[in-house]
Amino acid sequence: MPALLAALPILTVLLAMAVLHRSAAIAGAAGLAVALLLTLAGFELTASSGAALPQAATGIGAEALHSAATILWIILPALSIYELQRRSGAVDRIRALLTGLTDDRRLLVLLIAWFFGLFMEGAAGFGTPVALGAPLLVGIGLPPLRAVVLALVGHASGVSFGAAGTPLLTQAAITGVPVEAIALPAALLHAATGGILLLTLLLLADDRRLSRRDLGWGGLAALCFFLPSVALAALTGPELATLGGALIGCAGFVLLLRRFGPARQPRPLPAGALADLAPYAIILGLVLLTRMVPAVQQPLSALALRWTLPGGFAGSFQPLYHPGTLLAAGLVAGALLTGRARLLPPALAAALRQLLPVALALAVMLALARVMVHSGMVLTLAEAAAHTGPVWPLLAPAVGVLGTFVTGSATTSNILFSEFQLSTATALSLPAPLLLAAQTFGAAIGNIVAPHNIIAGCATVGGKGGEGRILARTLGPCLACLIAAGLLLTAATG
Repeated sequence: MPALLAALPILTVLLAMAVLHRSAAIAGAAGLAVALLLTLAGFELTASSGAALPQAATGIGAEALHSAATILWIILPALSIYELQRRSGAVDRIRALLTGLTDDRRLLVLLIAWFFGLFMEGAAGFGTPVALGAPLLVGIGLPPLRAVVLALVGHASGVSFGAAGTPLLTQAAITGVPVEAIALPAALLHAATGGILLLTLLLLADDRRLSRRDLGWGGLAALCFFLPSVALAALTGPELATLGGALIGCAGFVLLLRRFGPARQPRPLPAGALADLAPYAIILGLVLLTRMVPAVQQPLSALALRWTLPGGFAGSFQPLYHPGTLLAAGLVAGALLTGRARLLPPALAAALRQLLPVALALAVMLALARVMVHSGMVLTLAEAAAHTGPVWPLLAPAVGVLGTFVTGSATTSNILFSEFQLSTATALSLPAPLLLAAQTFGAAIGNIVAPHNIIAGCATVGGKGGEGRILARTLGPCLACLIAAGLLLTAATG
């Protein structure tokens, strides 16, 4: 009975979003209201802190706002970069550059749905890979609904590290587990299951029979992305694993395609191509410099703004080392160096307009998560999950999928369930980084079946009414990835 009561806030969010189709902000507010009511019926806010009720409420609110602000400082410059690139025509030129490389449809799908989708996920996230990729796939002759499926499947392997690592950085911020400890196992899970997604892309890209040559190019696309992605996750953390992996991987794949593939007559780089890539190159250099050069890393990371409140409530912020600061530096430097500074104000304004509803949803969901933690609800759920014993690693990724299915966001899924996964790991004496990696992996894969993403994708290609058929096609690869990841986690923790 206590576990069922503890689950009511999450069940409320799931019901509000999946059945009643309410926004994340409204669903989160409903879940928060239920959680607060439960604090009057056995789950006390003072349980974990020992503080008086007013102090506990203040501390929980401060933690939620602090976490929301640090996450929003990543999202704002990421969205601003995308808006700057869109206004300058850079996004269109990058897409045109890719489609000018070959006439082979399967290779074009690898370039657009895989590399371009992963690139946009790493650079901006928040639905941009599907919104940009699906119409382009229709443009090369694919049916609209199939194009949405391909765009959804193609970017999923990069979602855990999307928008400069936002989902993983969120996990680290709310659990206290070092982000580097989560990043590598999460990258390895994606690398181990990425072949399932690539095979799905190849099968759906063309109606002709799949050949060994097609499989070879698919395997090459996997290696080109996952080798640098895993290396970057291990060496630098989550910020560059998707963006850098896509940039490096696509460059290598294009070179091999021009040398060995059925490529068109090589074309010179279009005017402005180097300027179009400048913001990303600057960000790549800044992250590598600040993460891998001790003489730079140590002074930047040493500056930290910290706060504490009675009851053990606390937070910290590293203004010079934070990924959002690096993204902002790349945004400003890229605009100034390429003569596009005049586009900065409208790009920032457009990003801020998109940020307002995201900020509200984030704050509400984070408040819900902190109430559940400090009232003991998460611990109660973890104790119930502990009864599954050695089976839990098999099930852990499914929790991440569930969160993304109902919220449409891997970051929000991690906000809802990361504390739960951490408490379950403690109860079962399992490695916490592995279960948190399972959570963020599942949250990423859940993007391909999330109704919000499917509906948005359909809207970009005029496919309204085909959402059910899209879900039917994405459900198979989602389940296959979950099973494969669950078996790997079981073996790793056995």
